[in-house]
Parts: sequence; structure tokens; C-alpha cells
Amino acid sequence: MPGQLDAAIDPDLGHHGDAEATEGLVDLAVNVRRAPAPPWLADPIAATLTDLARYPDPRPARAAVAARHRRPPEEVLLTAGAAEGFVLLARALSEVRRPVVVHPQFTEPEAALLAAGHRVDRVLLDPADGFRLDPTRIPADADLVVIGNPTNPTSVLHPAAGLAALARPGRILVVDEAFADTTVVPGVDGEPESLAHRRDLPGLVVVRSLTKTWGLAGLRIGYLLGEAPLLTRLAAAQPLWAVSTPALAAATACAGPTAVAAERAIAVDLAADRDHLVARLTGLPGVRVAGRPASAFVLISLPGADRIRIRLREQGWAVRRGDTFPGLGPDWLRVAVRDRSTSDAFIEVLTGILEA
Repeated sequence: MPGQLDAAIDPDLGHHGDAEATEGLVDLAVNVRRAPAPPWLADPIAATLTDLARYPDPRPARAAVAARHRRPPEEVLLTAGAAEGFVLLARALSEVRRPVVVHPQFTEPEAALLAAGHRVDRVLLDPADGFRLDPTRIPADADLVVIGNPTNPTSVLHPAAGLAALARPGRILVVDEAFADTTVVPGVDGEPESLAHRRDLPGLVVVRSLTKTWGLAGLRIGYLLGEAPLLTRLAAAQPLWAVSTPALAAATACAGPTAVAAERAIAVDLAADRDHLVARLTGLPGVRVAGRPASAFVLISLPGADRIRIRLREQGWAVRRGDTFPGLGPDWLRVAVRDRSTSDAFIEVLTGILEA
């Protein structure tokens, strides 16, 4: 049932994977790809460092992003990472009366809404059903709905048709597609189940991030896609020059055909590495992989996971605790997908802990 959980047992919404990945540990807690930036991305960013006396001009980057998604520039708002987008939505949409956040998912949307004074209802998806969305569970009077696709931390990719069915006049539908570029379906061109190209759905806002696949978490660059009047409202709540010149250069580069083709190739390789990790995890006693993972991370449950996470840290491995996500608890862990040799080394350590 939707509704706010008891504050006494509420998870820490401000906890994120970077708190787990302390120095000296193998990082399986943060879902940021660690490969070096290719020259077509690194060189334009570096070139801006000689011209930082000039104030940022977002227009070229906005035009590039708009072209990628076949939209006019007025339907793009560049942000300092996806997280800023959630803050803008929470602050600018003061008239919202019943915001609903679908959990488990990235906690910043709800944290931003609470900080802006909203009272948030939750729809908790069922692990027994693989955390899949049943659109009929969303209250009809919800005037703001937030859901991730693919969802962090469950790695579930929801059908686009089900999400589109949630859009209606008088409702803002926020779909967090921060990991959309990590998904791939054989035989399907582009990003499967993405709504980024949909201009016909009333109130749709798609949130995108460029920090995950391209390892730009420290640069802070993302964007919103949506109806121009709504984005104009959000832009009015944004600080002046919120996105730096180097970040704008990154946005322009990542919107080009070279970047899009590279993303698709990376997603294919990621899928193979993910399948390998899932197969190894599935073979461990007591470990259950949630649903059908589709992104750069895998959610698992196992008894005593909170204690096992500590044992892993003692042996040099960081994984993401699950109990700070609404709808999960101490028996859940999120594990980032890395190369096969790293996954194999992790499985060896985890196996030793489970057998001890």
C-alpha cells in the first residue's frame, strides 16, 4: 500500500554508494564505469581549461542534446548531474499535492521532495514479483509520479508501454533514465524501453545522466527532457551558470554519433559481463538474484547480508548496502558489474565468507 513509512524505521535516504567505496577497497558499490575517457571526450573537456574566464554558454550543448533526442532545444534543460534535476522538480512544483515515489529506487528524488516540504507517498514494489511495476498500483490522484527505468538498485527494466500508461493531464511523470544507456536487447536498435523520444505524453519529464557510462561523476552533468513550458519553470529555479564550461563540453561530445555508437558497444559488453556475474552469483548457496538484471548492477538477497558486507570490507571489497533503500532491508546488497576477472575474484572471496 502507498504511504509514508514510520519515521523511526525510515531508511537513510542520504546514504549513497560513494560512502561505501572508501580508499583501498575494490569498488563494487558505485555504479560508475572506471575506464579512461576516450580522446573524443577527454580532448574537448581539456580544451575548455584555457578559456574558463568566460561564463558558460549552454546553447551549443543544449542544441546537441536536443538533436540526439530529436527534440527542439526548448525541451532540454542541462543540469549539474541528474541529482540537480530532482531538486529543481521538488522546488519548482510547489503546487503538487500528492507526490508518489515508486520504490525501491534511487533515493534522491524523495529526499529532494521532503527537503522542499512535500509529503511523499511510496509505492513499494514486490520482490516476489521481481520488483516489476504494476501500473494499477499508482494512485489515480497522484499528481507527481517518480520511477526509475532501469531502476537503481533493482536493475529492472520496465516496459515503456507500462510507464507511458501512467502519463495523463494534470500529472507530472518523472522517469529517471540515468542508466538507460547501459541497457541493450538483441535485435532492438537504440535504448530499449526509453521514453526520451516521446513528445506526445502529457507531463512527462525524462531525467538523464552522463556521469555513469563515461565516468564523469566528478564533473556533474545531466539533463531533463520534457515540455518546454515545464522546463522553463524548472530553469527559473536553477542558479545562474549552474553547469560549468567543461561539463557543457562533455554534454556536447556525449550527444554526438560517435558517443551514441560507443554507448551501444559498451552496453553489449556490459550485458556479457553482467550475465557472467549473475551466473556466478546464482551458483552460491543462499544467494538470490533479484528479477532479471538489465543495467550496470545486480541486486541480491542473502541471509545476514548486513554482516557479510562487513566481512567483505575486511577483505578489501566494497558493495552497496540495501537497507537504505525503501522496500529493501538488511538482507539485500547491490553489486556493480565489472570485468569478469574482477567478478571472479569477488565471487571467490564471497564464497569463502559463506563457507566459513
